[in-house]
This record gives sequence, structure tokens and C-alpha cells, in this order.
Amino acid sequence: MSSSSPLRDQVAIVGIGCTEFSKDSGVSTLTLGTRAILAALDDAGLPPEKLDGLATFRVGDSVLPAIVAQTLGLRDLRYYVDQFGGGSVSHSIVGQAALAIHAGIADYVVCYRALNARSEFRMGGTGRPLVDAVETQYQAPYGYFVPPQQFAMAARTHMEKYGTTEAQLGKVAVTQRAHAADNERAMMREPISLDDYLASRWVVEPFRLFDCCLETDGAVALVVTSAERARDLRKPPVLISGAAWGSGQTLYSNQQPDTTRSAAADVAPRLYAMAGVGPTDIDVAQIYDCFTYSVIVQLEDYGFCEKGEGGPFVESGATAAGGPIPVNTHGGFLSEGYVHGLNHVYECVSQLRGEAGVRQVEGAEVGLSTAQPGYIAGNASALVLRRDG
Repeated sequence: MSSSSPLRDQVAIVGIGCTEFSKDSGVSTLTLGTRAILAALDDAGLPPEKLDGLATFRVGDSVLPAIVAQTLGLRDLRYYVDQFGGGSVSHSIVGQAALAIHAGIADYVVCYRALNARSEFRMGGTGRPLVDAVETQYQAPYGYFVPPQQFAMAARTHMEKYGTTEAQLGKVAVTQRAHAADNERAMMREPISLDDYLASRWVVEPFRLFDCCLETDGAVALVVTSAERARDLRKPPVLISGAAWGSGQTLYSNQQPDTTRSAAADVAPRLYAMAGVGPTDIDVAQIYDCFTYSVIVQLEDYGFCEKGEGGPFVESGATAAGGPIPVNTHGGFLSEGYVHGLNHVYECVSQLRGEAGVRQVEGAEVGLSTAQPGYIAGNASALVLRRDG
């Protein structure tokens, strides 16, 4: 691994904020985003006028940073990012903000995601217009219209190739629901058993209801600044040790040569090299869980187990509270809510600060947080975060 990186530990997350996660927020995405940003600023002990950067990502389903800036009374943004994309870019906007801060382009950047993904724009619905014929001409003839269909095909291939079982997919859902029981933010806190999982209705085989993330109304915001400035603020800084994104994957899973290997496999070596760590150094992981299979394949591709061993690894209890690598300690998208990746970063920061309450992983110093692993967008992104000191 690289012995040094010019960005490693030079930038920190100093504030986190979120709204309630619900099925019907009753407010606009502007209101959601503004509430989360103000909460994150309050967490950091910063007034809004200190902000000189805003960054978000969206797929035509949220509010522009320019409108947020106007609402907050910000007049001179030095860094402005409005990136098209869903969960796969959720962590790259944080990494890009870190680069901008390290380069002196901005001092304080807020990264946010706000969406009414249950009451307004439902990504899982098949009734949406096919707006991009270039993409859909390769998808629609095969019946692929929505994310569950894309991930289901990859999951089925993994099952056929490596013997991954329905019970192992179910173990992901059951474990994360157990974590959510201790999380007041979680939309779903009632425990489920493997029998409950197996009795739940099919969505698209091999995915049942509990294999699928929760379409959610909500927002999350993060405040990012230099490590030097961070140490003068209200909360203990959480350093960005590594940030990586990209891939050479084709856009959709049915075009990829091996659907049991995600774009995370390309991102992981660069991420660990930048951070100067390996999988065995990670104390807690928040792994993008739009579907249960996403957790299994990323456990493999981020090096926590061998390829094809993700199912048995989860089944062993390794990812549960008290296990060697607790995963999605807040319940993840399957139980807490789905804010396209940033609530994973929120939880990772909480864990590394020691603020996760009864969910706290004892002695957590290094955390991994990952984005969508590339089955829909062809790219992935991830962060390695470290407790300061």
C-alpha cells in the first residue's frame, strides 16, 4: 500500500444532520434539505454564513443547490456541485468536496441529499416515462425497467455460481432489522425472523419484500472542512482517510461480463491504498444495501471474505452486533430508510465519534462507508473514515 497520500486525514466531517425518515414528509425537498443542513451546521457549531460550498446529487428528484443557497442567504459560493446520479455517486461528492477544501477552493462545504422518494418520485415504480431511449433500448426488451430487476439478475447469477441461498439473503435483512430496533431514526424497528422473511411476498425473484430497501422521504447533510479548522469546532472531527470512485463497468448489469463482481472491486484497492489500511483494519462498515445481495457482493469485493463466500460470511453472524465486522449498525436502507447513501456516512460518523448509543461498536476507530456498487450506474464510490487522535 502507498505509504502516504496528500489527502489522507487532511479533511474532516465536522457536522451531521438529518430529518425524520418517513413515507410522507408533507413538505418539499427544499424544506427537507434546508432542515438537514441547518441541523448539520448546528451539530458543527457553525452559522450558515460560514458556508462557501454546497454539493448534492440527484436524478431529477430534488432541489438545486442554488435554491438552497438562496434560502440560506448565501451570496458567494466558491464551490458548487449539482451532480446527476443516484446512490453510486453519494460518496464521491464527499470526496470531491474534500479535494476542493484541500486545494483551497472552499473552506466549509455541505454535502446533502434531499428527496421525497416515497410520496413523490418513486424510483421503484414501472410507470415512469422511459426518458432515455439510448439506455432503455437495451433494457426494455428484456423486461428491465427498475432497480430490483437489475439487482435480482446479478443475485441469481451469484446463487447459481456460488451456492448463495435465500436464507443467506434473509440473514442480511434479519440482522439489519435487529440493529434498527435500537435506532430511533429507523422507519422499521419491529424484529423479523428468518421465517418472517421467507413468508414475505415476492417482488422479483430471488428478492422478497424484506430484500428491498425502503422508499423514503427524508434528507441528510454533512459539513466538511479542513482537519486544522475542524479541531476548533464543537464536535470531535472524523477524518477522511480515503476516498475513491469510478470504474470501467458498463452501465447495467445485463451488459457486464461477470455480474458476481461489482464495480466496488475496482474501487476498493485504490480506496485502501489512499487510506493506508486494509479490510482487517475496518472496525465498522456501512455497506450500501439497496438490496440484500448488495451487502453480500460488497463484503466480497471490499475484501472481508473471499469471492463467493459472502453468503456464508453473513450467515455466520460476522456482520451482527458483536461480530468481527458489524455492518449497517443503524439498520441500513432495509430498515432505517433510504437516502441514497448519505445516511450511511451519518451513521459511520456517529460510530467513530462514539455517539451511537446502544448501537455503539466498542473501540471503533476506522470505518468504511460505501455507495451503490455499480449494477445500475456502472460506477461506485466509498470512503474510509477515521476517528481523530
